[in-house]
Amino acid sequence: MRARSTAVKRRTKETDVAVRLVLDGSGRAKPATGVGFLDHMLTVFASHAHFDLEVRCRGDLHVDAHHSVEDVGIALGQALARALGDKRGIARFGHAYVCLDEALARCVVDLSGRPYLVFQAPIRARRVGDLPTELIEDFFRAFSDHGRLNLHLDLIRGRNAHHIAEALFKSTARALAMAVSHDPRVKGVPSTKGGL
Repeated sequence: MRARSTAVKRRTKETDVAVRLVLDGSGRAKPATGVGFLDHMLTVFASHAHFDLEVRCRGDLHVDAHHSVEDVGIALGQALARALGDKRGIARFGHAYVCLDEALARCVVDLSGRPYLVFQAPIRARRVGDLPTELIEDFFRAFSDHGRLNLHLDLIRGRNAHHIAEALFKSTARALAMAVSHDPRVKGVPSTKGGL
């Protein structure tokens, strides 16, 4: 079985991002994005997906966090797509419910090669830590678009913005851990079309 790992670099006039991703890892994370709450979310994401993840981003935070958050999502999605390769033998689908105190989130994912995001997770607070909460949806949209995955995220209940965000990231991680896992019953690519 080939090593499912990759490195991605993305440089624009607004950001300089580098991501290293190992799908068959142990949950180690080294995030340094300049956005503290995003670093926290990437750490819990790696831990619950059992991915090894390093992320470095130098962005125009003097403007705001948008470019950094979105470009990290883009680069992480690209890394996931590359690390998966031809997707032979994977489970393809994954789902997870995660609660954190009063918050309950659900994620369902399909590594279909057809990007689509459904994000039904309203957050009343405008910010959590140093992250504007509207950027959470932007992160997941960039991630699903560039990872070429179908991603449904639903907040079933929740009040605290920190708990809501963390439940969303953890449920995504656990759903991805299921979807990228090898299924010995799957011969070739898990699609009746013959390709993903």
